[in-house]
Amino acid sequence: MHVAFSPIYRYPHLPENHRFPMEKYDVLYEQLIYEGTITEEDVFSPDILSEETLLRTHSEEYWTKLKHGKLSRNEIRAMGFPYTPLLIKRSLHIAGGTLQCARYALKGDVALNIAGGTHHAFRDRGEGFCLLNDFAIAINELLHTGEIQQALIIDFDVHQGNGTASIFEEDARVFTLSVHGAKNYPLRKTTSDWDIGVDDGIEDQAYLAIVEQTLQDVFQRVKPDLVCYLSGVDVIAGDKLGRLALSIQGCRRRDELVFDYCKQHDVVPCVSMGGGYSKRLANIIEAHANTYRVARQVFG
Repeated sequence: MHVAFSPIYRYPHLPENHRFPMEKYDVLYEQLIYEGTITEEDVFSPDILSEETLLRTHSEEYWTKLKHGKLSRNEIRAMGFPYTPLLIKRSLHIAGGTLQCARYALKGDVALNIAGGTHHAFRDRGEGFCLLNDFAIAINELLHTGEIQQALIIDFDVHQGNGTASIFEEDARVFTLSVHGAKNYPLRKTTSDWDIGVDDGIEDQAYLAIVEQTLQDVFQRVKPDLVCYLSGVDVIAGDKLGRLALSIQGCRRRDELVFDYCKQHDVVPCVSMGGGYSKRLANIIEAHANTYRVARQVFG
């Protein structure tokens, strides 16, 4: 198992009211080390992403605005964070980590980024706490180098991956699957290759039935070289931004299904964490930690 984590993932530069639940990155890392799910030898500090790689996905105009702090007030508002140069540096490290995780996965080693899952970032703009689209950047680079021919994105965050869907809308080499809250953000959805909107308040049994049938069907439709799995835990009951009602155990079962289907189809996933905004930080950590525990259980 390979795990991307760096102190740059933290948010010391943000105002206090923007930090929760960003504390989860440090706490999750500490919990996984403490319980022995991962060791220090599993962890790598990601390289910073190169501009050349970034510009295979994002527009030069957008990148220039980010790099030089030229975003408009409306663009910053849509982004969701106050602009700071450290925020850009952080985003470059996270995207670099996901690219490295993807390359580990292609070698047969399950790899997870403690951050990432920035699926609301479009080619030319950021939205919803997402500046650079880490899965899109990794996949576009690997397609460019010829390391992969076909990718599958499995996005089970409660919010639809609108930026990701837009970036790959015309690219048959990337299949985008999103199972999300039908009435949740974004109100105006972008069209993925396969979108499944679920009702507010859905519980374990109904949700997991949808997930299992969907995984069975998508692996019949797509034969990927790489699976990128966005394992957002904002599906659990009590999440401030989620509105679904899965138990923590139900969320764990979702991860088991994804990893089991990947293993059955001889593909090792690259994983980014995505959202999690429960009122209790302990619930977020337990749900995210389960993803790592299950990855270790299935892939060793």
